[in-house]
Formats: sequence, C-alpha cells, structure tokens
Amino acid sequence: MAKTYKNLYPLIYDFDNIHHAYHKARKNKRYKWDVLEFSAHLEDNIIDIQNHLIWKSYRSGPYKYFTVYEPKERLIAALPFRDRVVHHALCNIIEPIFERGMIHDSHACRRGQGVLSGVLRTVRFLRAARTRWGRVYCLKGDIKKFFPSIDHEALKKIVRKKIACLDTLDLIDKIIDSNGADTALPIGNLTSQLWANVYLNELDHFVKQDLGVRYYIRYMDDFVVFHGDKRILSWVLAEIEGFLDNVLRLKLNSKTQIFPVGLRSVDFLGYRIWPDFRLMRKGNIKRTKRRFRKFRRLHQSGQITLAEIRPSVMSWLGHAKHADTWRLREIILRILSRDILKSVATRRHSKKGLLS
Repeated sequence: MAKTYKNLYPLIYDFDNIHHAYHKARKNKRYKWDVLEFSAHLEDNIIDIQNHLIWKSYRSGPYKYFTVYEPKERLIAALPFRDRVVHHALCNIIEPIFERGMIHDSHACRRGQGVLSGVLRTVRFLRAARTRWGRVYCLKGDIKKFFPSIDHEALKKIVRKKIACLDTLDLIDKIIDSNGADTALPIGNLTSQLWANVYLNELDHFVKQDLGVRYYIRYMDDFVVFHGDKRILSWVLAEIEGFLDNVLRLKLNSKTQIFPVGLRSVDFLGYRIWPDFRLMRKGNIKRTKRRFRKFRRLHQSGQITLAEIRPSVMSWLGHAKHADTWRLREIILRILSRDILKSVATRRHSKKGLLS
C-alpha cells in the first residue's frame, strides 16, 4: 500500500516557509507594482497569510485573464501576488512528496527535467530502438484540450493517494476549485503545473508498468513511444485511449498518429528530431525572424531598450544551440542591428562567443 502523508499543514503555514515562498513568487517580478506593494509591508502580509491559513479562512482572490498568441493562442489566468505566495508555500511542502513517485521520463515543470533533458532522452531512445529493431516507428500522442479537460474529482482522488492531512486537503481542494467549475485548471497557476504532472503520472505508470513500454517519454500533454513493430504501437495506442477515457476522462486529439522515423522526423519539444541530428521547428524560425525584425524596428525608433531585447535574444540562442543550427543562427542574427548584436555578444563574451 502506498505511503500517505499526514501533519503537513503546520509546515505549510510556518512563517519561514511562507517567507521562502514570497521570495520564490517574486523571482524576476520584484519591481511589479503588486509585488512592491506586498513587499512594502512584508512581515504584516506574511502574518496575514499565516493567520488565514491557521484559521482556515483563506480564499483565492479573483483571476485576471489575458491571451497569449505564441506559440499558439492560450487563455492565461493570473492570481493576485498574495495568492501566488500561498501556492508556493503549498508546493514547497507537497511537491517533493509527489516528485518521488514520478517516472524519470516525465520532463515538464520538474527540477532538472526540462526540454533539454527530454530531447537528449528522446535521441537516446531513438538510437537504442534503431539498434534493437533497425526500423523504428513512433507513436506521437497529444491530449485534446488538456488543461480545460482535467476533472476536479478525478484529480482529488489521485491527490488523496499521497496526502492524508485533512487540513492540507481542504486547502488543495479550495485551490483546485478556485475557477468555480468542475473541470479545468487555470493555465498560469504554479499549482496547475504540479496538478498536471500528478494527473498524467497515472498515465506514465500505466504505460511503463502495466503495458511494459520501455521507450516512452512525456512532456506535459505530449508524449512519444518508439517501437520496431507498428502493430505493437497500434495496440499501445488503443490501451492508452481506453485508460485516458475510463480513468482520467481525457481524449487524444486528431494529431495523434503512428509513423516511421527516417524521412520524417519526430516533432517534439520544439525540435525536429532524428537519431543522428536535430533541427528547429520551421514555425519557431518564422516567429523568431518576425520577432527580431520587430525588435530592430522598435529599437531604432527608441521604443525599446537593449536591456529589454537582450533576454529574448539570449533565450532563443540558448534554445537554438542544442540543434544543428550554426548557419541558421548566423542568418537570423543578421536581422538585428549592430547595436543589439554588440550588446548580446558582450553578454556572452565569457561563453565562447555569439554562435558557440
């Protein structure tokens, strides 16, 4: 029988834990007005959060919604800073509990398990499958409207497999139900990232343990499976569809398919991956060119500073360098003005140059 954890609630409302949560919540946001307002009366605000948690009177604040359009259109929900501190305080205590039960091949929103680790693992599995079978087929699955489809009651049952502290469960339930519906998790909440991994961890263990699949990797709501027999992957797909429908109340979307790897790449984690090399997605390249042209135009007109441009350029270079893109990076960087390139190159001077 799986171990359950009790007496967690005092750890959540501990003053030092909330103070630590505040520092995590304000990271890269310390000069935003709501963070400055909270920080101006820091001790009073931490004590106020602590008292609401102790007396179980905490309620989530109102969500603010906005839409992002890249890489695809998504509705993002943002809570007040006070609530983000509470979410960090909760995750500080419960995330390690769930983390211990997650498989190695889940690579989203986990310490040390990001895009790069997922890409390297994908390449390793592709090469191992090719060595074992020669010809490799890929099952690439994508869950339909994942965050809007997460069922609250199903999620709460999964959470209760690990958490037995009633007060902690009450806080968790309040956060899960904070959108006022029976389904959906708001994209933008720290806890939504954790709940998403907890929810699909059930699928991970079903595929790895019950089905005995070796070459399986998941990144949030996308996953790939490799095998040398297309019929085996068709069976795996049918089993996954049944599990998602009956247990997690989810569906795979129409992009889910089985195909041979070779002339066609595995489009996964922002790259087009083959066993021996990888390239960036064409959509990423087009968006980057468009964004860099906009940077150049806004900088020349004085509407944006080098300090505002630099992080975005550095981030793209960091992503691009993990594919075979030396020539591509040279071409795209020509879009930028000399002032921008000089600023970025100065920043990267200690890291073997701009295109390394």
